[in-house]
Amino acid sequence: MKTKWEVALYTDRRADPEQTTALQKIFGGQVGGAPAALAPLIGKVLGARSVEIDYKAEGKKRSLSIPNIAKSEIQGLVGQDGADVTVNKIPMTAVPGEVTVVGKSTGVSYHDFGMNWQFSERNGFYSPFNYNG
Repeated sequence: MKTKWEVALYTDRRADPEQTTALQKIFGGQVGGAPAALAPLIGKVLGARSVEIDYKAEGKKRSLSIPNIAKSEIQGLVGQDGADVTVNKIPMTAVPGEVTVVGKSTGVSYHDFGMNWQFSERNGFYSPFNYNG
């Protein structure tokens, strides 16, 4: 592969040092599972930071905020009779085995490691997540 991803890892500052180390190993692909399948795509790790992370799930809306670094909001699309619009059994999904809800971003911004992104009105997805190794 010619193009490799540049990645940064943010762990919640509420994690103790042991938890932070474990998360770095998980998301670095060192303990197997889905992150290990993505590890070969990574060309450069920009850094790892312990930060305040705020995540909210309210109805069809999901949001993530890292103060002064990132903010992301997504709204699930409304299907027939008000149900979620979903897709299932997607190869290489972020959460294998879970039904994925289709949404639309209402705003995404990222400002760190010399990168400055800001956009909205793009497609997005969310699903239940529980990592058990």
